[in-house]
Amino acid sequence: MGERSLRGSRLGSVSYETERNTAPIERQYAEYKCPTGHQFTVPFADDAEVPDTWECKFDGAAAKLVGGSEPAPKKVKPPRTHWDMLLERRSVEDLEEVLAERLEVLRGRRTRAS
Repeated sequence: MGERSLRGSRLGSVSYETERNTAPIERQYAEYKCPTGHQFTVPFADDAEVPDTWECKFDGAAAKLVGGSEPAPKKVKPPRTHWDMLLERRSVEDLEEVLAERLEVLRGRRTRAS
């Protein structure tokens, strides 16, 4: 008998609430233009912060807000070279010492080989 009480009802797929006596939320519309020239409008809630960029719905490029400010450039860390990492571990004086020691070893090999 429990199965008969649910007959004809699709659970979770249909809402039995009505939209009577409800007001839609206030909206603001932002206009975007992508680099290829597509221009489109996106609705936002009135109290939402409008982003400076939005994905173009035609080609997926990053579209900019018409009349908006330019987005701030991302901070890019300069690439670390081998020399930079070496200087983090040793000073220039230490490196000169190591170089002198290795040159002595190499010169000693040459004299023994001859």
